[in-house]
Parts: sequence; structure tokens; C-alpha cells
Amino acid sequence: MTRYFNTEGRCQPDKHYMVPLGERLKFIRTQYIDRGKYFVINRGRQYGKTTTLMALAEDLRDEYIVVPLDFQRMSTASFADEHTFVTRFIAQLEMLFSRKRSFLQGIDEEAFCQLVLLKSQPDSMMDTLFEGLSRICEASGKPVVMMVDEVDSASNNQVFIDFLAQLRGYYLDRDYSPIFHSVILAGVYDIKNLKIKIRPDAVHQYNSPWNIAADFDMKMSFSVQQIGEMLMDYEADHHTGMDVEAVAAELYAYTSGYPYLVSALCKIMDEKLPAHGPVAEGSTVWDKKGVEEAVKIMLSTKSTLFDSMMKHISEYPDLREMLYLALFCGEQIAYNQDNHTIELACMFGYVTDNGVSLRVANRIFETRLYNFFLSEEELSSAMSRQAKQDRGQFIKDGRLDMERVLEKFVEHFHDIYGENDQKFVENYGRKFFLLYLRPIINGTGNYYIEAQTRDAGRTDVVVDYAGEQFIIELKIWRGNEYNERGEQQLGEYLDYFHKQKGYLLSFNFNKKKEPGVRTITWENKTIVEAVV
Repeated sequence: MTRYFNTEGRCQPDKHYMVPLGERLKFIRTQYIDRGKYFVINRGRQYGKTTTLMALAEDLRDEYIVVPLDFQRMSTASFADEHTFVTRFIAQLEMLFSRKRSFLQGIDEEAFCQLVLLKSQPDSMMDTLFEGLSRICEASGKPVVMMVDEVDSASNNQVFIDFLAQLRGYYLDRDYSPIFHSVILAGVYDIKNLKIKIRPDAVHQYNSPWNIAADFDMKMSFSVQQIGEMLMDYEADHHTGMDVEAVAAELYAYTSGYPYLVSALCKIMDEKLPAHGPVAEGSTVWDKKGVEEAVKIMLSTKSTLFDSMMKHISEYPDLREMLYLALFCGEQIAYNQDNHTIELACMFGYVTDNGVSLRVANRIFETRLYNFFLSEEELSSAMSRQAKQDRGQFIKDGRLDMERVLEKFVEHFHDIYGENDQKFVENYGRKFFLLYLRPIINGTGNYYIEAQTRDAGRTDVVVDYAGEQFIIELKIWRGNEYNERGEQQLGEYLDYFHKQKGYLLSFNFNKKKEPGVRTITWENKTIVEAVV
């Protein structure tokens, strides 16, 4: 069977190209399972939680009895009341053991039969369920580990909270009342955020029915090295001649190792790009240009991950506002674990903390968010309308004339926004440039904001168009000395990209300014500077 890159559910090494999980499983086993920890793996959608749990279940089988459950298989009606939940919980255990007899090995048959009998008893409740589970754990030949995947699909009702309370009670008393050696719950929502999930539009309160859970600190995103190991596996089968190290680094640059995004880009490169032929003159599918083309396809494609992001932005207005301010106004937002909006953004995987402030988790999320916010304003934006009218001036022989783009932007910006105050332009200048740029490159080019250089006064936009790359620094004018420093920064940044030409867009509020476009030289670099 030919292996492929998988983006639909659990990955299996005999069927799919995937990052090796050996080190991850060893860490979970030694730091959590062997120590008898109860913990929650909460990460964003499609972050490899199910794949990790199933691989861990196989890894533990020799020394533990593993009971892997999936609450996604239990309907909303299963949580209607305690008795219904108890009946459906036991039914899922029966189904698991009937389909995979290996999971049943070591479980005392008599104790399990007594548990099954609870289904037929009308008075069986949560406490009787746990009494039965305690008997099984006491009589088992090996320690029992329970895993519950998609746990947040059940976390919006009282019955589930009662289930957690029973787990907590038995955990605290497990020296006297035998129970599971270790418990793993996996889902997007952390247990302490249950009430946020139940009532996203209500007063935000925290409910902690499972405060015995250990912090799960393991990094689940992929490193450049891990991505490279997966690509080497692919290369051994397909012999593309790719520079594995370079492609892995480029995939990481766009995804920051978000598992689904890495696999999805590889899947596009493997399955879709070959049908289109070379993605640019002199390039192949498995190189930097191939990654850029795959990113362009991904950004224009619907997926459940992006659908979830848009849903959360709609459900949580404060989250929407925070992301908007960070993207367009350069707002520096420090991480605070007690701020529910910040915690939600981190929990969903949309932002990360770099030690100074929050930033959007990866280039793809960031560009998707920029596109979303900009699309909401394009129809009413005078700059977007002008860009659509001007578009024919900027593409010559299939190449983008960025200098002409800046000339026309300066002209239109002066006409439309020249009378606005300084604060207005500082807050929204970069948005107006992107509103002008997007209709020009849409369908052929990509853009992203360089996170390492973004702050309230400076932003670097990197544009890829038809195989050519443009580096544009946007900055607020702070005087001649600051401007010269900006030219130097851009020159150094051009060295990083191995470019001889760059572009500088300055929003200048000096009344003696001379708006327009000029060309300057910094050391051996050409810088086209536009001033508005």
C-alpha cells in the first residue's frame, strides 16, 4: 500500500507519512503515566491529539491495561442524566473490548461482567459505575490507564462535571479505593474552561471540578528536524532530489510546526502541484517555490480548522477585537493567564507567547486572519476600489511593478486620507496599504507579515508574486535619524533574504514633508522609498 500525507483523523505509520512519535511517547510515559498522573492534553484543532493517544495506547500495552474511549461517539442524549450516561459508558466499553480483544487482556472477567450488569439495573448511577470500575482496577493484573478523546464534546453539561468529580474523589482516595493508575483527557478546551464553553456569551467564570490534573507541558508542534525526518521518509520512497533541510525549514517558517498545517501543505505538494507542472521557471514541486504555491492554495481553500477559527471569532467578540488590534494597530499584548480572552486565544492555538507579547501562532493563521478582516472592508474601501481600477498598470509581462504600486498608493492615500489626523493614520496606515495591495496580487501572489520585525512603529510585508519576492517595510516617521535607522534595518533585512532591492513606505506627519517616491542607495542596496 502506498503511503500518503494524511489530514483526516488519526495518522498511522504503516499508511501515512508522519513525524516519528518515539520521543513524544517516551516523555509522556516517563513523566506522566509511570508516575500515575491524571492530566489533560488540550491543544488546538487537528494538533495530533488522537494520533498521539492511539500510539501511546499501543506503546503501553505490555505494562498497562489501556482503556481508550472517545466521547465523540456518545451523543448528546447520552448525557441527559446519570443513568443514561452510565448505560452508554458501559456500552462503549463493551464495544471496545469486543472489537479489540487485546485491550481486554488482564481485566478480571467476573469484575467486568458485574459492571455490565449495571446496564440492566434502573437505579444504577454515577457512584455505582465507579464502584464497578474500582472493582475492575483492584482485580486487574496490571495497572489500568484510561484515555478519553474528544472530551470537550461532552463538556457542556452537569453529568460530565459529575463524572469528573467522581474521578477526582477516587484519585484523592486511591490508596484505599482502587481506581485508574492514570487518566488522560484530550480535547481543545481545558477542564478549567468548561463554563466558558458552556456559556461563551455570559459572564466568564471558571469551574474546576478536576483540579487534581497535572500540567501537561509537552510541546506538540513539530520542529524543523522532525519535519525533516518525515520528508526523508517520503524522499526514500519517491527520490525527488529535494533539499530536505531547506524544504523542512520553509514548511516550518509558514506553519511554526502546527501539525495539521505541515501535513496539509505536504499533501498539496504531493497530490495537487504535480498536476499543474512546474510552479515557477526553474523550480520543482519540492522546493521553496513549491511551498509558496502550496501556501497559496491552502489560503484559498476551506477547511474545518479555518472554519473553527472563523466561528470562534464570531462567538467571542473580545477575541476578535484583540486579534484585530494586534494585526492592524501593532498592539503589544502581554500574556496574562487570568485574562479569559488571552487564555482562549492560546487554548485554541491561534496565538503564542514569545516572552514579550502575544503573536499570531504562524504565518498561515496570520494571513488568513488578515484576509478575513480585509475582505470585510474591501467593498466599502476607497483604496480597494482604486486598486481594482489601477490593477492593469502594475502587471507587466507577468511581473509585478512594485515601484508603480507605491507611486499610485501615495497618490490615492494623499487624496483620500490626507486630511485625517496623525493617530488615525498611525492606527490604520498598514491596513490601508494591505487593502490596496490585496486586489492587485490576489489569485497570483501571496503576502505575509514578518513577525520578527512587527511593532507599533514598524512592519515588514513580504510579497511573493510569480516567483519573485518583494520586501516592503512600513513605518511611522519619527524624524530623520529614525528614518535613516529604518533604511539600515531594511538593508540588513534584504541581506537576510539575499535581495539587492527593497521598498520603504513611510507615513510622515511632518508638515514640511515631500510626499512621493524616490530611490536611494544604502551601501550596495537599492531602496525605493515612498512617503505619504
